[in-house]
Amino acid sequence: MISRLIRLFLRKDDTPPMDKFLIAGLGNPGPQYKYTRHNAGFLAADTLAERLGADFKPDRYAEVAKARHRGKQLIIIKPQTYMNLSGKAVRYWLQKEKIPLERLLVIADDLNLPFGRIRLRAKGSHGGHNGLRHIIETLGTDAFPRLRIGIGKNFRPGEQVDYVLGKWTEEEIKRLPDILDRAAEAALTFVTRGLQEAMTRFNKKADES
Repeated sequence: MISRLIRLFLRKDDTPPMDKFLIAGLGNPGPQYKYTRHNAGFLAADTLAERLGADFKPDRYAEVAKARHRGKQLIIIKPQTYMNLSGKAVRYWLQKEKIPLERLLVIADDLNLPFGRIRLRAKGSHGGHNGLRHIIETLGTDAFPRLRIGIGKNFRPGEQVDYVLGKWTEEEIKRLPDILDRAAEAALTFVTRGLQEAMTRFNKKADES
């Protein structure tokens, strides 16, 4: 009996810890923002969680869904701090789950990409995006992977805020499910195959779409 318990203990102790990844989809909380362009990150996080059969639950600074995929553990968050304070949630969950920066993927909308394109980068500036700006300021570095979802620049001078916080058009809504599916698949490829392969696969697809 004692030897059996020892074997069970050793078997459990010898099991390597599961790699953890933090996927942070950016947006603003509240029903009034749910289907706005600035919440593309939230929608991508929803699509990813649904694909993995995970449900979001309220937690510290964020709604959180946890899932496993091919031997990896995913912590998917939608910060509830509003866009301009996204860094609070990202920093908290990185520290709580002891996740290194290279296993963080931030998903955000991007005015500088045409609608329908997605693009992964290993690092870079915030490009005027307030959520990315606050994450960079809070973490003290811009060296973390991010997935950008293009929303285009179909607005006149001085109308940027209304455009970003505006609802998707009917034509955009028709195309949105495919875009969000590609974003979710890109996130899973990042987790399972690494950033370089995800960039090779999905940046090329995005440019050719």
